[in-house]
Amino acid sequence: MGVGAAVVLVLAVLAGAIAIAAFRPTPSLGAIGDASPTSSIELGSTNAPAAEAGATPSGEMLLVHVVGAVANPGVYEVSPGARVVDGIAAAGGLAGDADPSLLNMARTLVDGEQLRVPRIGEAPAAPVATGGAPPVGGGASAASGLVNLNTATAAELEELPRIGPAMSSRIIDYREQNGGFASVEDLKEVAGVGDATYEGLVDLVTV
Repeated sequence: MGVGAAVVLVLAVLAGAIAIAAFRPTPSLGAIGDASPTSSIELGSTNAPAAEAGATPSGEMLLVHVVGAVANPGVYEVSPGARVVDGIAAAGGLAGDADPSLLNMARTLVDGEQLRVPRIGEAPAAPVATGGAPPVGGGASAASGLVNLNTATAAELEELPRIGPAMSSRIIDYREQNGGFASVEDLKEVAGVGDATYEGLVDLVTV
């Protein structure tokens, strides 16, 4: 084979290689574009459960009715696991005539409880939670721990602060003459019940 024939053969081989490379299939832009949305969806699905896991369930706070010898009696929200001392703190702390020695400050509060802080000279009341059975007769309500003005005896009324035999008699006379007390506020209509006496009784009685 001459030199000229060898050159022609080399050129032919190069031309064939170039032709093969030119006709090799390449990935389409459509195929690349199809892969992107799948990747995006997978990322979104991974993040969603994490957000839900960090959400705080509603309704966890407890409602407690704090009454008696505290600065600001009322209904307060406290955290689950809160103790008696926390409920008293929520109500502004103890009043000057409070007797905290009668309370277990470390007791855990329950939802719907009425926490009564006794005054000096008063007997401690048992904690009251919602859902109790209604009282069956008697002046003191078994469900609320309050003295019922419409059913209490003279002796039961006299256990209340500032109520002696004369005052208990006037309270009973008023309810008999007026068909009972329509509300606790009617107590102000009883002769001798001033603002100070009323404020000392309002959290201890019911109708």
